[in-house]
This record gives sequence, structure tokens and C-alpha cells, in this order.
Amino acid sequence: MAFDGFTTAALVREFDTAFRGGRINKIAQPEPDALLLTARGKDGQEKIFLSASASLPLAYITRKSRVSPLTAPNFCMLLRKHIGNARITGITQPGLERVIQFHLEHVNEMGDICTKILVIELMGKHSNIIFLDDKGMILDSIKHISASVSSVREVLPGREYFIPRTQDKADPLSVSEQDFERMVFRRNQTISKALMMGLTGVSPVMANEICFRASLDPDEYAPSLDANARLHLFRTFLHLTEETREGCFTPNIVYRGSLPVEFGVFPYRQYGSEYRVQTFSTVSLMLETYYSARDEYTRIRQKSSDLRRVVQTCLERDRKKYQLQLKQLKDTEKKDKYRIYGELLNVYGYNAQEGAKTLRAENYYTDEMIDIPLDPLLTAAQNAKKYFDRYNKLKRTQEALSVQAAQTASQIGHLESIAASLDIARDEADLSQIRQEMVQSGYIKKHSDEKKNAKNVKVQSKSRPFHYLSQDGYDIYVGRNNFQNDELTFRFAGPEDWWFHAKKMPGSHVIVKGKDGPLPDRVYEDAGRLAAFYSSGKDNPKVEIDYVQRKHLRKPSGANPGFVIYHTNYSLVAEPELSGLTEVDS
Repeated sequence: MAFDGFTTAALVREFDTAFRGGRINKIAQPEPDALLLTARGKDGQEKIFLSASASLPLAYITRKSRVSPLTAPNFCMLLRKHIGNARITGITQPGLERVIQFHLEHVNEMGDICTKILVIELMGKHSNIIFLDDKGMILDSIKHISASVSSVREVLPGREYFIPRTQDKADPLSVSEQDFERMVFRRNQTISKALMMGLTGVSPVMANEICFRASLDPDEYAPSLDANARLHLFRTFLHLTEETREGCFTPNIVYRGSLPVEFGVFPYRQYGSEYRVQTFSTVSLMLETYYSARDEYTRIRQKSSDLRRVVQTCLERDRKKYQLQLKQLKDTEKKDKYRIYGELLNVYGYNAQEGAKTLRAENYYTDEMIDIPLDPLLTAAQNAKKYFDRYNKLKRTQEALSVQAAQTASQIGHLESIAASLDIARDEADLSQIRQEMVQSGYIKKHSDEKKNAKNVKVQSKSRPFHYLSQDGYDIYVGRNNFQNDELTFRFAGPEDWWFHAKKMPGSHVIVKGKDGPLPDRVYEDAGRLAAFYSSGKDNPKVEIDYVQRKHLRKPSGANPGFVIYHTNYSLVAEPELSGLTEVDS
């Protein structure tokens, strides 16, 4: 999520191309730290969204409207007064700073032409939107920063505006080889850290990308590089700055599965085959898509937090219970010793002396002599009965605990499968099905209003399995949750279709719909990679996958959703990645 100097440069070029010479028609402040400018550009009327949010500063062109407060804030009113119908004469970026400057021309109350500058600084928690006059003096800002808040710079009306330079950094667009040497290789830091600290606008992901393109380890100590490595790193960096000056940008988003991981304006080479890349025609479309997807992902994570908490609580409880049951089961292993003591006392008890505390006798099972502890107040027969009573009690305990431990283990597996389903949930329909499963299994109580609307909930919450096309054109389906796993395996799949699942770990059922003839080898590999990716082992480099034809699967009566048994299967080892697979919108 690097809104760095390179992304800013691409955005400034896009803004300048679209709006230079256009006019601002409308100004709104939908959020306390954000503006929505409606302007007419070369492609008609569009909106520019500018946000100085400390957690999510950004800027892009959009056609979406946002709800504004009934009473406009003072900063918004000031902008409307001065630049409500201003002409955009240019949009610039100082060096490679994360700063965008809108140069505006308007007519004042006296009919004179005046110039103003609207600045947005995209600097994390220090982000701000600042309104300047033609002399660079601050007229107002969306956030007021006093000397008590910042010792570096005050952002208040009447103060002179300047870009804070708290660190001595070089401008990447004009840096010489000698300056690069001084700013990067003379720092007692790793290469990636030296690039970030020595040059403006270089984010961590871009620093790693530069190192990757130069075939260098980003964690290597910068001063330790030899002359050839230094020259290669500088030329690699120079190539990117030349592309920036020429506007050779390729807006793209890197995905891992359906989750957007990173965006950038240059193709990333540091990400492996388990990632997929989507390119965009504009930087604004890339940013809007990225943050929309991230917001949706965050929203789903937040909505599923209650379900996750219930699952985690139940898992912790059942795991503790299971460990206690295993410990108790281990204690019952001594039952056979008591049975042997009782049998030997019945055989050799006549040798026991009255009041003796032990009896030494031969164990005819092992032909060894053993000492049998005795209660001196009891006869040999009574001691034998006492040992048989202990044996029978431990035997009954073992039988009961074996059943209980198996039930607890099954419940833990079920809860882990629900947790895996929550990890791959993409929308509210997925969460609704998972909630239904948890209600059905007794993990969540069903409220009275849910009972009344149960039928409506079922209809509204219908979601479909993931659908992929293999490299050879075969349809592969992946269950999103246990209900879908059952549906896929026992209702959708035909007897000759192939079923895949991660071995001995929670995961989705994967079904390959067959065609005439045997499956190509590559289809097995594709399905295996999907089964690995949609399992709890997706962060492992390799995952073992079981696969078998659907006709060999059985579901025991009363088993939890998603549970199957099979007695014959094949196995393969797959990497949890999706390269070459095409997801189909169902």
C-alpha cells in the first residue's frame, strides 16, 4: 500500500492531462479531512477526491458522489468563495515528493485575475490539504497544526508554506551518481533502508523492487557493496526515474487469490507465481479498485469478527478438554496391571503371609517375578477383589473417554473447518451460510427473530462456490464453506468426477468436472494447487493433497457438514498458488 513519490508522479501526470485548462464547478467536503472537487476536463465533468486522512491519505479521479453535510465546514466555504469557478492552469509535483499542487486562476471581487494554489500532502499521519495565495502564504488548511503540535512547521493562516525537510534527502529525479553514492552507500544501513532514508518518495516496497531488479538482497549492508554492485543499483534506479520523467507508467494491482496485496505504477517483479497481477488504464481506476477491494475485505473481516470470536472461544475450550481427556486416557493404561495383580493373587494368594504388605509372585504372562502391593488389613482374596474393582472402573472410564475424546476431536476438526471458511469468505452471503452452520451445530443460539425469518434468510444468503477454469479448459469448483462442500460433493459432482482435498487439515472440497476420456496430468496439478490454496496450509510451501473419484466417497450418518470418508485414494504434493488458473464469475 505504497502511495509513494512514483505513484504521486503518475497521478499528477494523469490529473494534469485531464484537467489542465478546465474549471472547478463545485467544491464539497464530505468528510472532515477530505474534499470532493467537481471539475470539467478534457473528458467531460469528473470528480477529484482528495483525502488527508491520517490512516488512508489518497487522491484520484472518480465519478462517484459522496454525501456532504448540510452545513459546509469553514474550509470548504473559503474555497468556494475564492476558487468556486477557478480555472486549473496546471497540476505539479515538487521533485518526487508526495505532494500535489493545483495551480488555480480566478477573478476576485474587484474583477482582477488572481492565482491560488491548493496543495495536498500525502504523508501518512502528517497528511494535509493547504490553501495558498500567490506568494506562498497559507490562507487556511483542512488541519491546523500549531507549534505545540509540531516543532518542524506550523500550518496556520498567515504562515509561510514550505515542505518540511526533517531529513537530508536527495531528489531522485535530479540525483547524480556522486549524490547517490553519498546518500545511499555511506549510510550504515541495509540497502532498502538506505534507499528510503536517502531519497525522497521511495517506499519500502519500491526499495525492495529496486533491489530485486538489481539482483541484490535488500537486507544487505549498503556500504559493503563493491563498485560493480553499486553501479548496477544506481543504473537500475536511474532507469525507473527516466520512466517516471517520460510518463511510462503501468498501473497495476498485485493479488494473492482475491485479496489485493499491493498497488504500483511499475510492474512488480519481486512477487512470485503465487500472485496474479491486474493492470489498469489509469492510476485513478487502480487506486479506486484497490481501496474498494481493501475496504470490502476489511468490512467482511469486521462483520465476521463475532463469528471468529465464537469459533476461537469454542476451539480453546475444546482443545483444553481434549488434552485433559488424553491425559485421563493415559492414566487408564494402568488398568491391565491391576487385572494381572488380581489374577495372580487368585492363583498365588495362598502364599501371602497374614499382615504382609507385598507378595512376590511369577507373572505367567512375561515369566518375570513381580512384587504385588497388598493392604495388610485385607486377605489375599479381598486384595484381589480390590484390584479387579480398580480394573473394571478404569476399563469403563477408558471406554467412555475414548468415545468422548473422539467426539471432541471431531468437534475441533469441525471448528477448524469453520475457521478456514471464515478466512476465505468474500461477502455477507458467505458469512450468512457460515452463521447458519454454527446455529445448526449449536455454537450460536438462534434468536427468536431469526427463527421467524429463517426462510427469508436462507433465500437471501445463497452463495455459489468458486469457479475456475484450468489451463486445459476444465471446470473446477471450490466450496466456500461446509454447506457448499456437501452440496458440491454429494449433489453437484457426478460419480466419475474427481474430488481433491488437503490431507489431514481443514480446507475446501475441490471438484473437477470430467469430460470424455481421462484428465490431463496438468488438470490434477491445477486442482491440487486450488485445494492447497483453499486450505489451512496455504502459507506452507507445499501441501499434500488426497484425490479420488467422487463415487468412492461416503458421508457417515449424522456427521458434521463437510465431513467425508474414503478408503482408497491417490496423493500428490502441490504448491498453494493460482497461476494459470482463471476465476469465472458465477
